[in-house]
Amino acid sequence: SCSPVPPAPQPVHKQTSGSSLGSGDREPIDALEIFEHIRDINDPEHPYTLEQLNVVSEDMIDVDDARGRVSVQFTPTVAHCSMATLIGLSLRVKLWRSLPPRFKVDIKLSPGSHSSEAAVNKQLSDKERVAAALENPNLLAMVNKCLAGPAGAGAGASVAP
Repeated sequence: SCSPVPPAPQPVHKQTSGSSLGSGDREPIDALEIFEHIRDINDPEHPYTLEQLNVVSEDMIDVDDARGRVSVQFTPTVAHCSMATLIGLSLRVKLWRSLPPRFKVDIKLSPGSHSSEAAVNKQLSDKERVAAALENPNLLAMVNKCLAGPAGAGAGASVAP
């Protein structure tokens, strides 16, 4: 099996808001903020992040802050990727751990990107299946490994304990 070669990382342009927020206001969450949370998730099979492999990108994220909804589409590196469900589960867990509880998170494969797209999407959107998967200690360990931060990123990389 050949490993994909990651493209050079794309620069991320932070948009700064000129408005000042009052004491009771909160800054709305946008696609860039969501991308910042998920870009460094490790691929379960390769020593690269999901961003490096173009599995996730900012333009595949939709946020409706007012309604508390986040939708993330991801594209596996190959159409028969056996790790698609684990990648989706890792995305979901990362956002559950990072976002306020008012957000409903929807994780799906990009249309046409996987040979078992409907089955994987059904698994990822079924709350009971997701909860059962996360009760499996081996699967939870795999998810936590994906969420640990860039593998072999070198000096300055922070890896959660």
